[in-house]
Amino acid sequence: MSAIIDQSIETYGIENWGAGYFGVNRKGNLIVRASENDNLTADVKEIIEDLKKRGINPPVLLRFPQLLVGQIRKLQSAFKKSIKEFEYQGGHLCVYPMKVNQNRAVIEEYLREGSKYNFGLEAGSKAELYAALAMEQSEESLLVLNGFKDEDFIRLAFSGAMAGKNVVIVIEKLSELEHTIKVATEISSVNPNAKMPIVGVRVKLYSKGSGKWEKSGGEAAKFGLTTTEILEVIRRLNEVGRIEMFRFLHFHIGSQLTDIKRIKNAMKEAARVYSKIRQLNVPIQYLDVGGGMAVDYDGSKTSFESSANYNAQEFANDVVYVIKSVCDDENVPHPTIIQESGRYLTAYHAMLVTNVQDEIETVVEDLTPMVLDEDDPQVVKELYDLRENINGKNYREYYHDALENREELFTMFNLGLISLEDRGKGEVLFWDVCETADAYAQQKKYVSEEFNELRRLLCAKYLANFSVFRSMPDNWALEQLFPIIPIHKLNKKPTEYATLCDITCDSDGIVDKFVDLHDVKPVLELHKLDKNEPYYLAMMLVGAYQEVMGNNHNLFGVPHEAHIHIGEDGYIIKKVINGTTLGEAIATARFDKNQIHDQFRKIVMKSVKNGDISAKEGNDLIEYYEKQINAYTYLSPNGSKNKAD
Repeated sequence: MSAIIDQSIETYGIENWGAGYFGVNRKGNLIVRASENDNLTADVKEIIEDLKKRGINPPVLLRFPQLLVGQIRKLQSAFKKSIKEFEYQGGHLCVYPMKVNQNRAVIEEYLREGSKYNFGLEAGSKAELYAALAMEQSEESLLVLNGFKDEDFIRLAFSGAMAGKNVVIVIEKLSELEHTIKVATEISSVNPNAKMPIVGVRVKLYSKGSGKWEKSGGEAAKFGLTTTEILEVIRRLNEVGRIEMFRFLHFHIGSQLTDIKRIKNAMKEAARVYSKIRQLNVPIQYLDVGGGMAVDYDGSKTSFESSANYNAQEFANDVVYVIKSVCDDENVPHPTIIQESGRYLTAYHAMLVTNVQDEIETVVEDLTPMVLDEDDPQVVKELYDLRENINGKNYREYYHDALENREELFTMFNLGLISLEDRGKGEVLFWDVCETADAYAQQKKYVSEEFNELRRLLCAKYLANFSVFRSMPDNWALEQLFPIIPIHKLNKKPTEYATLCDITCDSDGIVDKFVDLHDVKPVLELHKLDKNEPYYLAMMLVGAYQEVMGNNHNLFGVPHEAHIHIGEDGYIIKKVINGTTLGEAIATARFDKNQIHDQFRKIVMKSVKNGDISAKEGNDLIEYYEKQINAYTYLSPNGSKNKAD
């Protein structure tokens, strides 16, 4: 590898956040490995070029199922090792929370691999449960139901149990318990041997998590029963002779848990609750430690909110050891540990690749040669003098002078004392001074805050062909960091500092915080755009939550999607799913295709009748408009044909 490639790997932090799945080849292109540090790789740039030949233009969501498989195996291996090392007498099962990514292909791939270890599913709504009931699970796996439930939800759960699944109804409110008892009584009266769901409770712990979702845990948490409510569950089930159904204890202290200490504290408290319930002659056998296992998005391996100060093995060690220690102290059997891993399993397997459409000019450009006239205002002459004489010793002073001159320039313009042409000259000269001052400032060992702020102001704005709200909603709503990296030119030194603007009409549609090992970067190192060559960026680790939580902002639908398998002979594009068309997008907003076509025809024919356009022009307009119903909602690359053409 060249020194420049090594520098690119360091600049973008690939080895820090990539978990061994990503790298750079000798061409300077981003590669994906079939498994951690595997020699079998796929060139992302080649995949994109291949897809373009098939008429599939960016943005494209690339899905690598083998990375999902790799994460499942990492998780299983970590807990298997811990259970053996600490001589834990219980087992470990995982249930995948469907809310993290409900895409059928993702769930099916998870179950294909996870079923080898009796991994199951978690559903948090009627719709998720409805879908889960039709999924093929291993006989020993669980289907855990969280969230608030009405009687219909619970009846559907009983249907799943009677069909043979190991359904767990987690009680979030005491009313759910009464619905459960009612349905159980009804079914037993008809079929005394009917398989019943398992009943569980979610305990509201005192312990809190860490990171952005810290409020998910603690006494003020949205979900969970208090101690007195759990005792009431036990009393009611004993009263109706159904205590044998109570076999599951659940807790959850948040998503993206960054600090292992918080996790250990919660484990101690939950294990103690489990033990005390067990001592009340309740046949409880499962302890669900919830989700929250973090992904190290920035690679810093710290408790920063986009990172984690632990790995899978440390997490497994602490969970197993703490639960064992408490149970041994209380002299109760070790429970089967249930873990609701979603983010950790799915984040790595998907990336969004898009093209940079253009650059939005940040500062005023001199579009014509600068000529200073004798009759130019004094403020313009002073700015010209600053530009011509700025150097490494006086750049700070001259920058401050330029700021004063700019204020004077705009004041004089607002008073009508200078012309529009004078204002234009002054603007160009001011920004020239700023760019030169910044160049000198960045050469210093210590860069002051005012020049860091100037750097942010001067940076390029790259117009990227995607919607933040659709593809990275957590970046917009929660300032969650996602690694962003060019998929090519990594054998060339980046010369530009840039932020990203999406193609929405919303001022919030920007990405101006980027992954950095030591801090959050306000700009990203990128290459200068070449109008004759496309430039591609990959938004990495977007497989968890992002693609399922994206909304219909501006009616930008889902992007194209391609499923990639990496083998001995390179990659295979196993499946391509076209992204949302204009027709499909407007249908989500309850527009009827035939109705809007009729309405547009009426508008055009009115123009024809008025003589504004010819009949042929009218027919051409109608034909073009109606054909666009099949066009991609995102922008077409320069020089390429639209999908509708």
